[in-house]
Amino acid sequence: MNKKTVRFGALLLLLAGSTFAQEKDSVSIGKQLDEIVISDSKFALSKEKSGKVITTITKEDLEKKAGQSVATVLSSVAGVEVNGNQSGTGKNLGYYIRGARNRQTLILIDGIPVTDASGINLEYDLRLIPAEQVERIEVMKGASSTLYGSGAAAGVINITLKKAAKKDISGNAHMSLGTQMTADNVKYNPQDFNQGFAVNGSQEKFNYYASLNSTETKGISEAAVEQSANYEDDRFSRVNALVKFGITPSNRLKLDFFANYDRIKSDFDGTFDNFSDPDSPVNVSTSEQFRYGFSPKFKYNKGEFVLNSSFNTIERKYNTFDSWSGNINESIYESNSVNVDAFNKYAFSTQFFVVAGGQFQYQAMNSETPYDNILKESAKFSTIDPYVTAVYNSDFGFNINAGARYNMHSVYDNHPVYNVNPSFTFSNIPLKVLASYSTAYITPSLYQLYSPYGNLELTPEENATAEVGFEVDLLQKKLNVNVVGFHREEKNTIGFYTDMTTWQSYYVNVDGKYNAKGIESSVTYAITSKVKINANYTFTETEPLLSRLIAKHKGNAALDFQATDRLYLGLNYQYIGDRTDAFFDGGTFATVPVDLKGYQLVNFTARHEVMKNRMQLFGSVTNILNEEFVETVGYSTRGRNFKVGLNILF
Repeated sequence: MNKKTVRFGALLLLLAGSTFAQEKDSVSIGKQLDEIVISDSKFALSKEKSGKVITTITKEDLEKKAGQSVATVLSSVAGVEVNGNQSGTGKNLGYYIRGARNRQTLILIDGIPVTDASGINLEYDLRLIPAEQVERIEVMKGASSTLYGSGAAAGVINITLKKAAKKDISGNAHMSLGTQMTADNVKYNPQDFNQGFAVNGSQEKFNYYASLNSTETKGISEAAVEQSANYEDDRFSRVNALVKFGITPSNRLKLDFFANYDRIKSDFDGTFDNFSDPDSPVNVSTSEQFRYGFSPKFKYNKGEFVLNSSFNTIERKYNTFDSWSGNINESIYESNSVNVDAFNKYAFSTQFFVVAGGQFQYQAMNSETPYDNILKESAKFSTIDPYVTAVYNSDFGFNINAGARYNMHSVYDNHPVYNVNPSFTFSNIPLKVLASYSTAYITPSLYQLYSPYGNLELTPEENATAEVGFEVDLLQKKLNVNVVGFHREEKNTIGFYTDMTTWQSYYVNVDGKYNAKGIESSVTYAITSKVKINANYTFTETEPLLSRLIAKHKGNAALDFQATDRLYLGLNYQYIGDRTDAFFDGGTFATVPVDLKGYQLVNFTARHEVMKNRMQLFGSVTNILNEEFVETVGYSTRGRNFKVGLNILF
């Protein structure tokens, strides 16, 4: 770790210690951090005993953010930015955790990794998931390949879908409508429609959950150039169906099954190149996902065995206008993924347990485009990874999580990773200090290996992350403060290279080591039982190679006001600092850097329970100040917009 980062972390802890000595008489001593987290060890663990940096977005938090997408909700987390969440609904998304990019962030659904094997970076498209299906989200930052394998270099986003209620039958039906406007194109008629329903329930040995959601949006052109006021609206539609059911033959054995179908269809414009007109009324993309799986769980006296399995197919189609020929070209990308993760927790004592497992993953793709074809017979690989993690929680506050994984890949050499994560919770003051060092790897994607730009000589990208920080509760647990410093180093970074002599292009491992470092801090203060303030700030410094679309400064602040038992009001503020972007100039054939100015957003939400446990109304106003800003060069962003919705429970 950088020496300055270490010194800064030590200074933080010394300042914290002196502050706590003064506050000792006014704080509540004892168990302060009683939240339960899953991502740390794959099993439920008190956050007090976890040394990981984990942010939990609960069911209650999601209800307060009704009407927001999963991407927008995640962007309020310290250290996380989902680029594209403020653009048109069909805009592709970029995930940036602590200065990392899509390929360095792993997304889980109910603890199972999800990827698109045909994607350039294997990233999963969060647009496929409606927020209405989500029960809870955990964001675990730092390298996590020991437990979760390839891709978990900067963080893991673990999305838990809704489960069956305890009643025999229950459910809900919801609908919302809203505007879709840019800052300079005002249209108050509704352009954003979202509706759906869910039915679920439980009996003695059987439970079920089924939901259907749909979204239709128009009103914004994806492209943003001077003449875009005359462009046509780009439409977006989505349909999601989810079925889950479980059987409990005994108190020890539980069998869970799931299946889901997701489809999005989106108009899109051409790539911004400062030369040609990007607007196109005929460009359409369609993405369909079929996903199903089976997860048995067996508990025994000293532990539990779990088998998570999933099978996933994704087909993406693009109809794109070719200005040279005047034709509409069709490109098709198909992928298949299999994930089987078997792991066992064995408790040697109440203070020490070990999680040991093995994970099998299979990825295959094929594509048909006007320029090239990739055959599934050749574009495939598999991995088999044994791993082990040990967790020790002492009775005097010391905790440690340590583990290792050995990645065995069918294409290139094997690769080990490991982590060490100690933490200490003081008994006489409500303070927890933590530190960690963890390594991670990212496998080259099938596209990077087998496409016309592919390179079979690629090796995995390697990352290492070091962290140090503290968390404290003050004023009888009304005030929570946490600060974490981080330093991430990556090498064998996968980049794209063009030989300007031969004009040949292909993927390469970039020489050298590149660093991203920074500080995350958050504060939560319950002024009264009805009024709460929370805020976070992230400072991120990256080297130029890693800096695209990364803001050095980012902050969020929110005021929650539970006015009555049935009325909630919320006001939140977000600041995104200056960033850099780049585009390929179609006139000069050069990559042109662009400076993007920072921007700030103010949003308001309200939720009212009209009939207790029966009917809820919500409304929101986003970008109240109607600020005009750029999220990605060449793309539109949303101005002031309004949304209202209704949720009926039964």
